[in-house]
Amino acid sequence: MRPSCARLIATLALATMLAGCVYRMDIQQGNFLEGKTVDKLEAGMTRNQVRYLLGTPMVPDLFDKDRWDYLYYFEGRRKKSARRHLVVFFKDDKVTHFDRDNVPNSAPQAPDLGPTPSQFPRI
Repeated sequence: MRPSCARLIATLALATMLAGCVYRMDIQQGNFLEGKTVDKLEAGMTRNQVRYLLGTPMVPDLFDKDRWDYLYYFEGRRKKSARRHLVVFFKDDKVTHFDRDNVPNSAPQAPDLGPTPSQFPRI
């Protein structure tokens, strides 16, 4: 009777440990908003140009046809979670202005690594 009780306790302990080993995948939703892409957005662009540049808006406003909301949400196990929000306002089917929230201002610049291969002398 003693060995079966020890086996039951060991099985329960193993099941408890394995219950903590759950795979959690990264969650990414919405339109991915990069700073270099949003930097190309300008006042005076048409709706088609904005849609080509940023994609179809995630949240079309049913009550205000002159406002498009672009949302991006990322939650990962290893990477820091991110939330970005871009609101584009139109008047007469042209961009008047836009508001960016947590969208990087511009793309990160690569460090200067010295001369490029095209600058090397020919042998």
